[in-house]
Amino acid sequence: MGRQHVGHDEIVAFAQDKVNLPKEKADEYRAQARRLREKLEGYLDEHPDFTLKKMMLSGSLAKGTALRSLNDIDVACYISGAEAPHDIRALLDYLAERLRKAFPNFSADQVKPQTYSVTVTFRGTGLDVDVVPILYDGDSQWYGNLVSQDDGSFLKTSIPLHLEFAGKRKRCQEKHFAQVVRLAKYWARRMKQERDGFRFKSFMIEMILAKLCDDGLDFFDYPEALQHFFTYIARSDFRERIVFPDYYRPSSVGALTDTVQIIDPVNA
Repeated sequence: MGRQHVGHDEIVAFAQDKVNLPKEKADEYRAQARRLREKLEGYLDEHPDFTLKKMMLSGSLAKGTALRSLNDIDVACYISGAEAPHDIRALLDYLAERLRKAFPNFSADQVKPQTYSVTVTFRGTGLDVDVVPILYDGDSQWYGNLVSQDDGSFLKTSIPLHLEFAGKRKRCQEKHFAQVVRLAKYWARRMKQERDGFRFKSFMIEMILAKLCDDGLDFFDYPEALQHFFTYIARSDFRERIVFPDYYRPSSVGALTDTVQIIDPVNA
């Protein structure tokens, strides 16, 4: 591969200038999510029977793969109790009502149900926190039913296990795994801006790069890592199943007819 124009150092500089969420911003956003969680925990100490059981930072900020363009935070909220509705709209209204009870200092317009989440707005910074409900029945690994942002269906998931999965790959290739994920996500974001109908979810990018990491690809050289990423996509044409053995046996997935088969690493 020719290196006359762009090499690893140039990509590092570009990432710092254009791609990565600055550390001070990431710390500020995490602090806001932490304050929200701590307020709920304080309320739970006084109201142990309250149906909201846990709030947990999730998404790209929690994984360390957020882009500079980040404008909201994803927080999962675990909801327990048989009385919690399973209709999406009713569940979001239910969550919003209980968030207002847990955070009485917030005005009503700071807690707004959306299509698949409840948005909490911090007036000081104008930053939005998207609180996504997860119906929870007491599982020790925090499995519960998450509302899908695609179609509103319920998906069994565990936020702690997803974060653990990402963390394992980040520890395997310190700094480099997360950076290559951010670079690929930045590319996909640009493609979506430039080409109508282009689709490539961040989760798919993470899973492809997790597979390459598990297969032994060293991400320390960013041009090489990105070349392997695009070569894998071109060679496989998304016709190879991607599945991970971290939390279940890959053979338990069984036969599927889907053209693209990238299997959730915490849910077979």
